[in-house]
Amino acid sequence: MPKRQSAASLTHDIAAGMERELELELELELERPLLSSKEHAKIPLCVMHDTAGKPSPITTPTQSPMAAAEPGTGPADDEDETDVIGDLMGHYGKWQLLMTVLLSLFQVPNTFHISSSVYQAANKEFWCQRPPHLQQLPVDVWRNLSSSHDNCHMRAGIDWSQLSNETLPAQMEQQAASAAAADSANDGKLIACNSWEYATDDNVGNTWTSQWDLVCDKEHLKNVAEMFFLLGVATGGIISGYLSDKFGRKTMLFISAVLQTIFGLWLYFCSSFELYLTLRALLGLVSVSVTYSGLILAIEYVDGKWRTIAGMYNLFPLPISYMIISGLAYLTQDYQSLQLCIGIPGIFLCFLWFVVPESPRWLLVKGRIEEVRRIIEAAAVFNGRQLPPDYQLTPPTQESSSQDFTYLFRSSYLRRISICFLCIWFTMNLVYYGIILNMSSFGGNVYLNSALAGLVEIPAIAVAMYIITKVGKKWLFCATLFCAGAACCCAAITEGREDMLWLKITFLMMGKFTISAGNTIMPVYTAELYPTAIRNVGVGACNVAAGLALILTPYLSLLNKIEGHLLMTLLTAWSIFGGFVVLFLPETAVRKNAPSATNRQNAAKQV
Repeated sequence: MPKRQSAASLTHDIAAGMERELELELELELERPLLSSKEHAKIPLCVMHDTAGKPSPITTPTQSPMAAAEPGTGPADDEDETDVIGDLMGHYGKWQLLMTVLLSLFQVPNTFHISSSVYQAANKEFWCQRPPHLQQLPVDVWRNLSSSHDNCHMRAGIDWSQLSNETLPAQMEQQAASAAAADSANDGKLIACNSWEYATDDNVGNTWTSQWDLVCDKEHLKNVAEMFFLLGVATGGIISGYLSDKFGRKTMLFISAVLQTIFGLWLYFCSSFELYLTLRALLGLVSVSVTYSGLILAIEYVDGKWRTIAGMYNLFPLPISYMIISGLAYLTQDYQSLQLCIGIPGIFLCFLWFVVPESPRWLLVKGRIEEVRRIIEAAAVFNGRQLPPDYQLTPPTQESSSQDFTYLFRSSYLRRISICFLCIWFTMNLVYYGIILNMSSFGGNVYLNSALAGLVEIPAIAVAMYIITKVGKKWLFCATLFCAGAACCCAAITEGREDMLWLKITFLMMGKFTISAGNTIMPVYTAELYPTAIRNVGVGACNVAAGLALILTPYLSLLNKIEGHLLMTLLTAWSIFGGFVVLFLPETAVRKNAPSATNRQNAAKQV
């Protein structure tokens, strides 16, 4: 009897041991970013979605014929896996350089549209409209006569026909007082103005404010117009990944680019504010699809370590576009003319359909072998590479996957990085766009400020690209957020002091430099920490958090009306909070040596 109990106990212990071993393997799989890539399966060629909209990872990557011919040869880079397509046409050559440069041009109209509201919604000086026969009356005299100190109300019960432009100001005051006294029922009563006049010498020109009288009780509609665009961006960020996987990167890129051009030019002719809001929302929806599809296409043209570099190269047109649109806005000083200028470039980009091919990796996943062959052969010729005469292309198999949003919280490691990245993406977008989209409220020349903000972003991207290839990303990313918070704090201290406006703008540019560097690191850092199988789910969830920040961004300018220091103080607090959250993330340094089973267990425990 004891022997039977002992056998049953032994069986139970073996089963428990096997269960613990399986749990450890699952834990290791979910924590793959911290382990050497040599100890794991290859990274999929691309991540697709199943019919339910959930990511379905490729489970059998195509083996490179070159790697098969030379078993002792490892990947092109120890830290980055390669595949058959990269081995055939080159990991990065002249063809990939040309294609990634062409794709980066699609960022230009995107940047134009997202930053256009800085100039199109700029505030203008206004006052209640003067009677037709008093148009030559000085504005300050008219304000005193009409008691229109808030520019939204004016004195009631005055017969303005009794006054003329030739009457002396003192006599006008007397006549206006007499006219008001004669009407005792309306003595001292103010009525709301129903039409306004606007300054013409403010270097702003015709804006949404002057076109649709968005002042007084309608002033909030300017923020609504900006919010509609960013709401479209947030919505498009959620669905564009699935559509790109289903219909192809190139197809979605050019469909979105055509729609972006149509909506952008339609806004030029639009005279209804309600229709304008609708078109702005649709424009934001397709603009983010252009960004997403173009970025994925650029990344899938290259291989190995060049994926990260190609993705970061895609950011360089952003600062240049910020400088270009500031110059266009200064030259046009009319929201309709500016809209025409930023809508026309999309027409020329649509012709790139005949130059830019579909992603060969997406085509391979779909089993369209002949199209893949044509692209590989054209790229190999352009790169000067000799293809093997008998190379084979086999579509990788796909299996349905049940990974969804809940998988981001299945283990302690995933819970930690998911919560951290949701906070960080919200913070980064709030601060980055909080600075960009509020340039008109910081004081000084809005055109010069915007051009400088674009200029400082160029070295920020370059420096971030160089440093993260030499050191880990955690501490650099953390430093960018803390430095941005310090710069915003200094700008808040100088707020409201006209004699120190130059110093305030200097601190703002320092903040823009550091937050731009952080914005360059953030997507790369996020992608590296998430396991391949749920990377799309993780990044998609982060995009939702970013979308919420974008929706709130237009309303940040209202904080200055409550208290002058409030906007910069809020940006300071969020920047420091984001830097603090980064401290809870692991580093992404890759271990060069293949770890033993014991080292694997230690690595898992360290997480």
